Amino acid sequence: MHRSIAKTISYSAMHLIVAFGVAFTLTGNLAAALAIGLIEPLVQTFAYHFHEKAWGKFPQLERATPQLTAG
Repeated sequence: MHRSIAKTISYSAMHLIVAFGVAFTLTGNLAAALAIGLIEPLVQTFAYHFHEKAWGKFPQLERATPQLTAG
């Protein structure tokens, strides 16, 4: 599995749990929390995937790895 796909899936799972927890805490309504907890992370997952792809087009923005020198 490609790293970006695996990262997107793990992010989606975490987001689903957080969104459900927040929605249930705020509403106290299980049906509303399930709806919000499923829909919002699904939309965010697609947005995150494309966001990662966009950032991948700018490798110069990655933090440079320091070069170790002997001596």
